[in-house]
Amino acid sequence: MLPRLHDFLEQKAQKPVLLRQYAAGGGGWRDVSRQGAFPAEGVLRLLLSVSKLWGAAGAVLRIAPDGGTFSDYPFVLKKAEPRTDLYELSLSLSALGGENACGLYYFEILFLRGNQTLFSDTNNQVDFKPVSNSSGKFRLLLYLPSFDTPGWLRGGVMYHVFVDRFFRGKGKIELRQDALMHKNWNDELPVYLPAGDGKPPNRDFFGGNLWGVAEKLPYFASLGVTVLYLSPIFQAYSNHKYDTGDYETVDGMFGGTAALRRLFSEAKKYGIRVILDGVFNHTGDDSRYFNRWGHYPEEGAFQSKESQFYAWYSFRRYPEAYECWWGIPTLPRLNHSVEACRRYFTGKNGIAVRYPKMGSAGWRLDVADELPDCFLEELRAVVKEETGEEAVIIGEVWENAADKLAYGRRRAYFQGKQLDSVMNYPFRSAILKLILHGDAMGFAAVLTELYASYPKCVCDVLMNVLGTHDTARILTVLGSGRELLPAGEEAARMKLTPEERNRGIKRLKIAAAIQYTVYGIPSLFYGDEAGMEGCGDPFCRLPFPWGREESTLLDFYRWLGKLRQTETVLREGGFRVLYAAGPCVSYLRSKGRSSLAVCVNCGAEAHCFFMPGAWRDLLTQTVSEHSVSLEPESFCILKQIKTEV
Repeated sequence: MLPRLHDFLEQKAQKPVLLRQYAAGGGGWRDVSRQGAFPAEGVLRLLLSVSKLWGAAGAVLRIAPDGGTFSDYPFVLKKAEPRTDLYELSLSLSALGGENACGLYYFEILFLRGNQTLFSDTNNQVDFKPVSNSSGKFRLLLYLPSFDTPGWLRGGVMYHVFVDRFFRGKGKIELRQDALMHKNWNDELPVYLPAGDGKPPNRDFFGGNLWGVAEKLPYFASLGVTVLYLSPIFQAYSNHKYDTGDYETVDGMFGGTAALRRLFSEAKKYGIRVILDGVFNHTGDDSRYFNRWGHYPEEGAFQSKESQFYAWYSFRRYPEAYECWWGIPTLPRLNHSVEACRRYFTGKNGIAVRYPKMGSAGWRLDVADELPDCFLEELRAVVKEETGEEAVIIGEVWENAADKLAYGRRRAYFQGKQLDSVMNYPFRSAILKLILHGDAMGFAAVLTELYASYPKCVCDVLMNVLGTHDTARILTVLGSGRELLPAGEEAARMKLTPEERNRGIKRLKIAAAIQYTVYGIPSLFYGDEAGMEGCGDPFCRLPFPWGREESTLLDFYRWLGKLRQTETVLREGGFRVLYAAGPCVSYLRSKGRSSLAVCVNCGAEAHCFFMPGAWRDLLTQTVSEHSVSLEPESFCILKQIKTEV
């Protein structure tokens, strides 16, 4: 059970404590001490418990909108106890921002001690220490009261499919003459040596298709998967399809529109939804819109200034010099300040609604940081309207998205008009801090900060990743103990030793147990559950090893999938770190009378965790009271069966 509010107030610790309560619409107060994002309505009450040893004569809240001027609000002394003073301050959230209540605010607490003033300093948005010069302010994010995220996503399991490397299904495909098709699914490496221009061609294929994804729906169901996230499926010349050739056409090598429709209809029978990868920031140079190589009958922007698509791109010197993604000439950037370009995607009959009408459950937006606010807002509005608010919009963002700065501009992803969720790369970094470096406090700080930065409805659907098509395989990272892995010839030859592989599997089970039990939903990159190895691109994109899966891992992931289905507290329960020191951490998921605790020991020695009450280990079914002992590099997932009186 989460400690009650008065339990905090009774503490006699010298360290000041900030507690938060929220009430809206005349409802009762609820404890939100570990949260920092709220609807722009109702009242936020701040309670400040300060030891008399600090000698504080008063406290002041200093708050400012992002980039704006600060205002000071004095706390009122509510209760003076022999050892502790309790201060209180209530903020009307709708009045805080005036006409534009939604937005990001920063605040700090000033402790007045005669001629000295101390300032709160936080590194996780919850805990703080008073210092003479603070460097870490609290965030307060206010969002539209109507903002919510799709309920069907909560408590689920996502599976990320890289289509060409997943499975060759039986069904009609259109094989291009210029494509290099690997004959041997299992024993060939992707082409990684550079072509004549010094870059890998990315035009070699293993033949995975959408028919194959549909054939493997029973496999997904066995893993407890509730949503499939597909790599791009639009017509394109590369194997990864991030160089879109035609948004209106499903790639023929993947089976075309017929295969996609079949996948949608069959997945529905299994209760599985499908989201697509929206690569809307740039196209390929080999596309109907740019048409640099003349492969399309329609006149493209590269060919003529008279093309209807000319204004969709930004040329510095026509036609050879143009804006492109990260300077890669095969990926010319779209200019969404041009309404015709933007509306092609976000209009009533645009690309963004075309595929939800066909059956998709939403979008993962590639390089969301490079899509302008107006584009994101228009896309969300039209997709939500078309789907009755059911579709999900997930952005590729690599940092904390609450106050992300991109190209000198603060992004407004979670104020209710743009995204539902983001790819949680900070979570992956936190896992590596913990498992590879024994930094439990760093892990706890990241997880606590994110939970205190995002709206609760966002936290419930965060896309928690251990690996993606843009990262080295997590098993290789954990087994080798190296975050920086080789490239080129050395990467092609790299394979874990038996000892490294066993160590990697042991560590991956710990990482996966955390991934499946923290707030948000786990996103499983295809083949991680089967024990796939590999360095960075393209070695993280090898074909799925059908018939050669690592059975111990696969069985474990199936168990985790069932856990997600049976333990409802994982759907939208609260989150709190219980303990973090050295290489050991424990945290609690709790809602109502249900509590689940996870204890992790990444150290080289056994560790005993203090756990008041009685707990059942859900993996071994053993019962512990008051404490749990863990061997080195191990974990346990505990369900509370009796609380302390």
